[in-house]
Amino acid sequence: MIARLLLVLAALVVFAQPSEAQVRSKPLRIYAITFRGMTDVEKGFQDYFASRKIPVEITFRDLNRDASRMPGFIEEIRRTRPDLIYTWGTSVTLGVVGPYDAPDREKYINDIPVVFTLVASPVMAKIVADLKTPDRNVTGVFHVAPTEAQMRAMASYRPFKSIGVLYTPTEQNSVVIVDELRAAGKKMGFTVLAKPLHLDAQKKVTIDGAPQMVRDLKNQKADWLYLPPDSFLGTQAKAVVIPAAMEAGLPTFASTEQLMETGALSGLVSRYHSIGQFTAYKVEQILLNRIPAAKVPVETLTRFSLQVNLATAEALKLPPPLPMYNYAEFLGVDPAKAQ
Repeated sequence: MIARLLLVLAALVVFAQPSEAQVRSKPLRIYAITFRGMTDVEKGFQDYFASRKIPVEITFRDLNRDASRMPGFIEEIRRTRPDLIYTWGTSVTLGVVGPYDAPDREKYINDIPVVFTLVASPVMAKIVADLKTPDRNVTGVFHVAPTEAQMRAMASYRPFKSIGVLYTPTEQNSVVIVDELRAAGKKMGFTVLAKPLHLDAQKKVTIDGAPQMVRDLKNQKADWLYLPPDSFLGTQAKAVVIPAAMEAGLPTFASTEQLMETGALSGLVSRYHSIGQFTAYKVEQILLNRIPAAKVPVETLTRFSLQVNLATAEALKLPPPLPMYNYAEFLGVDPAKAQ
């Protein structure tokens, strides 16, 4: 069962014949809002259109983790009327379209199709009520493997009774993931020790105190430190969180490719570049194939990669189990030399 779940990420599906609209001379006008600058998702997004020879004109705007910028972006969208809006992450997407049950719809965009990407849990975040039929002018791609699959992958490396997690309380996606972890814990029989990162006097998240939180989790008998798909945490993991975990001897499990790149021990992840390509395919379905966004299913890649950082494993003296060499992807060291 676990081997089937943890097959190395396959290439994206090679999509069928070019659509008639690919030869159009007028570019598709896309307004793209990112949360923390450009990532490999945007590179994959643009590469897809280039490889398909689809002319696009993308206006990029960055929230830079500052929600106060969103009203200005909404005003610009209403003034310029793009063909479609691209949103990166849960916070940006909710800022543009709002939850599906929001009583005040006027402050959100309702009449321009929106395609989101890098949303961890679109149903629990109330972006869509159903993945197969969004039933609103919104669709997109989520990137995180099912929580239970991640927990099984973690257990296949090192069994556990308790996991620790740091998260940003002002990021809705992180709050949702903590809820999912607790639900999985009740079902699978493990405890979740969750600690929100501190907020400063201006109610902005700060990394101050995070190393002590990691030490506290270790003292509370956490077997793993789980790294959720948390944007702020992702910017601080390499410099602060991973070093604190290494010092405490606490193994880390990553939910995203970005977090694996910061030095986490292991993770069940999808490739950001491939996620970007798949997101662009959704745009093609809507703007070129004329399928309403409300009828385009919200999906993720069909396979994920179980990654192991062998340098981290060596430093922690936690080598992966031998069967894992048959299906995992190893980073940092030639696995043949590590056996």
